[in-house]
Amino acid sequence: MLEVKKLTAIRDERVLFESLSFQVKEGELVQVEGRNGTGKTTLLRIITGLGDRDEGDIFWNEENIESNRDAFHQDLLFLGHQTGIKRELTAFENLHFYQSIHAPEHRDKDTLFQALTKVGLAGREDVPVAQLSAGQQRRVALARLWLSKQKLWILDEPLTAIDKQGVKVLESLFLQHAENGGIVMLTTHQDMFTDNPKLRKIKLGN
Repeated sequence: MLEVKKLTAIRDERVLFESLSFQVKEGELVQVEGRNGTGKTTLLRIITGLGDRDEGDIFWNEENIESNRDAFHQDLLFLGHQTGIKRELTAFENLHFYQSIHAPEHRDKDTLFQALTKVGLAGREDVPVAQLSAGQQRRVALARLWLSKQKLWILDEPLTAIDKQGVKVLESLFLQHAENGGIVMLTTHQDMFTDNPKLRKIKLGN
């Protein structure tokens, strides 16, 4: 379970959010909403430990993340605005590098090819990322989701530059992750999970 207690963030003397509290349980999907500049990205980065907060605490499985960041990060997969991939490597090499760090006991080439196929990069796996389009580069980063063993997925605008078919594939994956007891917390301007009881929304701003 993820729990945020009385979280406050102030940037350039402007309060983005104040005394924000919520809980997210296993099997839930959470969409953070709000106009540009209301603090959506700031909130996600604070939860992951990449951003500073002015007040408040964050708990993972009832333990403050400050007391055991290593355990928290082992359960966390974060995809932000930056893809976090190496442009000089191919799509396959990027996934192989990711797998060697996060799942060295499961070095399976077939799994990597399947992940790239899921995101529509079959036939492009050996092309240097620098030669791929912005949408294709985004897909390389998203392919990590099919390799992830982490319970908590925090995704900042994961659908940027993704076509309608790709959105459907990702929506199905997010639902599957929740059904398997995981948590998905994301920002997006697209409508997803329509009328799904697992979806909760957190709206920032007035």
